[in-house]
Amino acid sequence: MPCYSFDGLVPVVDPTAYVHPTAVLTGDVVVGPGCYVGPCASLRGDFGRIVLQAGANVQDCCVLHSFPGAQVLVEVDGHIGHGAVLHGCIVRRDAMVGMKAVVMDGAEIGEQAMVAACAFVPAGMRVPERGLVAGTPAQVKRQLTEEEVQRKQRGTQLYQQLAQRALATSRETQPLAKPEAGSRRP
Repeated sequence: MPCYSFDGLVPVVDPTAYVHPTAVLTGDVVVGPGCYVGPCASLRGDFGRIVLQAGANVQDCCVLHSFPGAQVLVEVDGHIGHGAVLHGCIVRRDAMVGMKAVVMDGAEIGEQAMVAACAFVPAGMRVPERGLVAGTPAQVKRQLTEEEVQRKQRGTQLYQQLAQRALATSRETQPLAKPEAGSRRP
């Protein structure tokens, strides 16, 4: 993985975390145990700190960054969908930010809350615990059901398992010209 020190700060990656080789970590970045960071994600700790706590996942093509003196914090079991942008915000424990959503400076996504795909969470917005927000700008639509919270938790567990599988089996290779006879492909 491309990993760059910046102003003397070197990214930290727990050995049980998986960071895809095409993800880029710069400066003050801390990736905790059991985390998953997907292909082409950019975690730029050049102005402020980026912290992923245990079991969090940041999927493909996400950008995490902040202004000087601020940080991006994704708490335990936080779930950040493909292409999301987090800028100087907090995603609390077991919350989810949907694909291509944007969460701006000083915003806080409450515990077990969900930001819908493509939503724009403006600077300073507080999303309540278990709240569902959607739209541009995002608005609270309702409280999540227990079933929705459990479905999100199952999705997060899949990414935690993916981190373990990727650590154990992912290797750079050359493509085959055609599927091998007897392969697991349908």
